[in-house]
Amino acid sequence: MKLAVLTGAGISAESGVPTFRGQGGLWKSYRPEDLATPQAFRRNPALVWEWYLWRRSVIAKAEPNAGHIALVELEKKYCEDFLLITQNVDGLHQRAGSKRLVELHGNIWRVKCLSCGAVYYDYSVSYAQLPPACKECGGHIRPDVVWFGEALPEDALELAIGWARSCDVFVVIGTSAVVYPAGELPYLAKEHGAKVIEINPESTPVSPIADVIIREPASSGVKKLLEVL
Repeated sequence: MKLAVLTGAGISAESGVPTFRGQGGLWKSYRPEDLATPQAFRRNPALVWEWYLWRRSVIAKAEPNAGHIALVELEKKYCEDFLLITQNVDGLHQRAGSKRLVELHGNIWRVKCLSCGAVYYDYSVSYAQLPPACKECGGHIRPDVVWFGEALPEDALELAIGWARSCDVFVVIGTSAVVYPAGELPYLAKEHGAKVIEINPESTPVSPIADVIIREPASSGVKKLLEVL
């Protein structure tokens, strides 16, 4: 059996990482156009970096939860017939031990240089100057995450689409399913004959097409999934 899993902010919320949507979401306090667009960065790169450094400081204190760990167990069980597709940028899946992973929206711990194009991991939660300088050329760096108005990494998206079209089971965990093109993946899987399983304490647009619904948080829901699959 070929298994694909899509995770969203809900799985990280249980580790204490604030979500962008819903009760207490980060977008309740800030407008996306002020903090997460190329235009915002050109207008005020220091403000954008201050926000991302605050996010890093919060994520640095978070630990992978039982849901993250259970997904590692699923990966070990299915090996090359498993792919984890995540919309999250916090790196908690990697810290839990996930290897077969594609990040659709980038990684908050990775940066890229606007001058030389260098891409590398940087785990700093503060800098002497903002915006920080590239370690390779001294140019300005930005978080290597996908901002509003930007395209998803082509290789990552193609891989995710390929698995959605070819998997036997597609599991959707802790995502609102309203951010596209990631939100389209469960429907693509369904159209190509896959069984869709949703793990979410709340109803989402994916719920009507799901073959199995586990109305629980990710931490307990994925453990139940592990027992069934």
